Amino acid sequence: MKRIICLVIAFCICFAANTQNDTIVLPKPKTIIGIASFYSSNLDGTKTSTGEIYRNSKMTAASNQFNLNTWVKVTNLRNNKVIKVRINDRMHIKMEHKGRVVDLSRTAAKELGFIGRGLTRVKVEELLNAHND
Repeated sequence: MKRIICLVIAFCICFAANTQNDTIVLPKPKTIIGIASFYSSNLDGTKTSTGEIYRNSKMTAASNQFNLNTWVKVTNLRNNKVIKVRINDRMHIKMEHKGRVVDLSRTAAKELGFIGRGLTRVKVEELLNAHND
């Protein structure tokens, strides 16, 4: 009987010690630096990888580095302008080989201020909670 009581007490002490030191580990968002481009205007109305229809006017993007339907924050490293877009498409593999990390809708590219340049260096950060980040 004493042995059982000692085991129960030891278990309770170990359990209490483990629960006091438990920490919540949040996933670290993915961040990528590379080149951004934007969709050709003639692609408006075509189907994306998610099955939805691409619209130049929406804040969306293509990327092979992030899961579909992931929200990302894109920072133009030339002028520090920042936008949020949803990944709803994949890029052609040739673009990835050229160092492209994201292909933005025309509206998103205008907001980042690089329509005239065609390409710009960006930082793309995964948003774990798109409404609060």
